[in-house]
Amino acid sequence: MNDPRSPAETTALWQRLASASVLLDGFHALKHALRFGAAVPVAVTADRHAALALADELAPDVRSALEALLTEVTPSAYAALVPRPHPTAVAALAVRPAREERLRVLGRAAREAPVVVLDNPRNLGNAGAVIRLAAGFGVTGVVTTGTLDPWHPTVVRGGAGLHFATAVERLDVTELPPGPLYALDPEGADIRGLKLPDDALLAFGSERSGLSGELRARADQLVALPMRPQVSSYNLATSVAMTLYHWSLTATGVPGGA
Repeated sequence: MNDPRSPAETTALWQRLASASVLLDGFHALKHALRFGAAVPVAVTADRHAALALADELAPDVRSALEALLTEVTPSAYAALVPRPHPTAVAALAVRPAREERLRVLGRAAREAPVVVLDNPRNLGNAGAVIRLAAGFGVTGVVTTGTLDPWHPTVVRGGAGLHFATAVERLDVTELPPGPLYALDPEGADIRGLKLPDDALLAFGSERSGLSGELRARADQLVALPMRPQVSSYNLATSVAMTLYHWSLTATGVPGGA
């Protein structure tokens, strides 16, 4: 099949849409976005044959969509469209889901999986890793408080395009969805003695300063992860993974759940 557009047409469309779109940086981000229903109006590659061969090997379910979508451009044209060229030499632009729809998903009364809350996170890569984890566990969504944009290109890159598999939004603490809030804190109750409800908000403090006073005051329960004495802390994504795994042991909505 021929490329859907000429390189010049594709570049012009990219430049017109870029400022209002989500950058999908790399083959895997584009693959995941397509799998979870993202609207992708334009995609480029510096090597169409290699990209489609990768689809044959790793993502045959979206191969036909990629064949219809990908336009080959020169390596220099590809590098000019993205801030940091990906080793797979693939990039795309996706339509960001409507905020109203994300808020509806987060706020529904009978959630079957928790919402992860990152309280004032600082590291873009960590936020992306958490979104990837959340998508893997099938949680309802990931909410950030503070100034970090959870749709920043570096976060989307770290999340491998899985923002489209869960509801990702930035909110103030006062705007958090309803539900019992379990906040991770070294002074909390040992998580091994708790059952985390499916409609819980699972809150994690920033990498440097931990939970904010505002979120701590909102918490219904402080929860601690098991940790060897004299070890200061876990990486944020590791803490989220441990907590979601504990939840999944008794959940019904995730692979391996009871």
